[in-house]
Amino acid sequence: MKKGIWYGVAAYAMWGFFPIYWKLLHEVPAIQLLGHRIAWSFLLLMAFIFVTRQWREFRSVAFNRKTLGIYAIAGVLLSLNWLIYVWGVNAGFIVETSLGYFINPLLSVLFGVIFLREKLRPMQWLPVIIAAVGVGYLAFTYGQLPWIALSLAVTFGLYGLVKKLSPLGSVFGLTLETGIVFPIALIYLIAAQAGGSGEFLHDGLTVDLLLVGAGVVTTIPLLMFASAAKEIPLNMIGVLQYFAPTIQFLIGVFIYKEPFDTARLTGFGIVWIALIIFWVENLAAHRNPVEPVPELGE
Repeated sequence: MKKGIWYGVAAYAMWGFFPIYWKLLHEVPAIQLLGHRIAWSFLLLMAFIFVTRQWREFRSVAFNRKTLGIYAIAGVLLSLNWLIYVWGVNAGFIVETSLGYFINPLLSVLFGVIFLREKLRPMQWLPVIIAAVGVGYLAFTYGQLPWIALSLAVTFGLYGLVKKLSPLGSVFGLTLETGIVFPIALIYLIAAQAGGSGEFLHDGLTVDLLLVGAGVVTTIPLLMFASAAKEIPLNMIGVLQYFAPTIQFLIGVFIYKEPFDTARLTGFGIVWIALIIFWVENLAAHRNPVEPVPELGE
């Protein structure tokens, strides 16, 4: 179990430090970063499947109409999430992107109620309502919704919903969903290179290595997480998932000096209170299961 915990911590820590990696590529358009992330991730995952001799198993479970349909939707949602995230980070909104992933667990629970007719315990409604108040406060204070955070939370929440209904494990699933959007990404990248706007092979060896490395930094934490999920309880995973947005938030405020005034502190504080209530209630429910209720992601 200790090994699983370290795998989980390492995975979420890597996801938490993602902003620093993408900031190194701030001169590359977000759509190109997305194309390279999809392309190199797919190629690396396919290499992993071949090296570990899982190709026959992958082929036998992946290539049917229903599975392809589910993962086509997942691929589109994940691509949108990656695009918004990379653009947000490089446009100077790391703090807001972290808010999206703080909100995501609560939104996922709400999606479970709406789409899967799951029932919430009475105390589970409280953090959902409090988080909505926090987002509303931020919208009122700044005159507009925090659309980056909400877009990230919605796309990743819907992605999680689709993944809950999908039949494949994390590695096979990501391979298939990136494989479905891979041709589009490849065509775009080739067109960009041919049109002279492509950054790959035109902006120095460091940029080339970082673009290729986009696949590595995507797949390694995924594989670590897949290993962790097999060895540690789900409630512990629920705690670890807050590592990533917390690290991102700290990076945005203390490394890249993004503005974080009293109004933002108040809005974020309301959301954090909601998350604390959500976590404590969930922990109590797992320790004293009176009426088990299935939740999205559990």
